Amino acid sequence: MQRTITGFEQDEEGYWVALLSCGHRQHMRHKPPFIERPWVVDAQSRNAKIGTTIECPLCLQPDNPPAN
Repeated sequence: MQRTITGFEQDEEGYWVALLSCGHRQHMRHKPPFIERPWVVDAQSRNAKIGTTIECPLCLQPDNPPAN
């Protein structure tokens, strides 16, 4: 289910987490060569992703409905 990125915050390990319009959170890691998201390490590039949509796998789980 597509959800809008409303902001970002860092978790306790320093990884960036996208805050989604549904109330769920999704880690956005840049860990080459397995996960390529170089935009996540730069504040300006991260902010440019606010308002875009990503898939929220948690919304698809019947036991984990949207938080909003």
